[in-house]
Amino acid sequence: MAEEFDDASSAPRRIALPVALPVRGRGAAENPANRFEHSYHAPNPDAEDPRDHVDDDGAGDGARAAPTQFLPDHSRSIIARNDSPDVGFTYSLNAYRGCEHGCIYCYARPTHETLGFSAGLDFESRILVKHNAPDLLRHELSAARWKPAVIAMSGVTDCYQPVERKLQLTRRCLETLRDFYNPTVIITKNHLVTRDIDILADMARKNAAAVMVSITTLRDDLARIMEPRTSRPQRRFEAVRALASAGVPVGVMVAPVIPALTDEEMPDILAAAGQAGAMYAGYTLVRLPLAVAPLFDDWLARHMPDRREKILNRIRAMREGRLNDADFGRRMTGQGVFAEQLRQVFALSCRRAGIGDRFPEPSAGAFRAPGRAVQMGLFGQ
Repeated sequence: MAEEFDDASSAPRRIALPVALPVRGRGAAENPANRFEHSYHAPNPDAEDPRDHVDDDGAGDGARAAPTQFLPDHSRSIIARNDSPDVGFTYSLNAYRGCEHGCIYCYARPTHETLGFSAGLDFESRILVKHNAPDLLRHELSAARWKPAVIAMSGVTDCYQPVERKLQLTRRCLETLRDFYNPTVIITKNHLVTRDIDILADMARKNAAAVMVSITTLRDDLARIMEPRTSRPQRRFEAVRALASAGVPVGVMVAPVIPALTDEEMPDILAAAGQAGAMYAGYTLVRLPLAVAPLFDDWLARHMPDRREKILNRIRAMREGRLNDADFGRRMTGQGVFAEQLRQVFALSCRRAGIGDRFPEPSAGAFRAPGRAVQMGLFGQ
């Protein structure tokens, strides 16, 4: 049975279910209860979920598959604001809600619960799409109340998840940002970012763009089950190399670091990043808020039961005995002996790789507002 969680940061109730069978191409294997719902229907393990089907590729491993559904999101604004002192940016833009990458550790999974979905399979298979994101962005950047500031893309979910190849909402938003030369930072796990090098390089010449590529592990086998629909690690380094060659400031986020699972890879990741041309680096400790903790625990039980207790105990050792710590100033890096060791390893590895440990903020110095100029002209100003 899956562990029940009583963290202060967890939902008030959990329903312990048997460890679920894996789902092909997904990080989660089930849909846990939504913390905002008063009732929960536990599925019959012998009944077929109409949203699942058995793969017919001949693998014969019994894994299920969950097709992705793309649903329209009718948001009326696109630039979100946060006042968190340890996020690193104030404004963000997300054209997608939910993320098909399916990273099992993703701290953003609980945001899907506010939409009436589950943080489990729903988060990675029911994606809400803001088809009007580029138009909303142009409208908000043109408004007199907008003061040019850095906008982060992928502040919650990855702006280069697989469907972006078809919909190109991120590219169209970048085209709009370039029209204004509004400073932009992109955070992604996907090689697809290289598709937009033409726009990013143009913005970089005005010091208005930078990219952080997130790399969790060097091991393809681990990435395949932990972050199943992301670009493989080597492809991410190729993206770093391509961006650097094009003159786009690029760095690497070793994120998240999972104690007793990926922490030992930090020096090698940073060394490879330096060789690929990364100028800057950062790291964050794995965060397991709300529904993420039991999902992560279930994933460990399915994929590495022999290491499960060690990994969870090491996380607790860096979170004052809990699996999550939501306090500002500590939630990104943890505390205690192991957290301090991690900080020292990061600093030393950056020095050896010739990588800076502070990412510079793109400038708003080149900002222009063509929409405002037209509006002022209409009124004879």
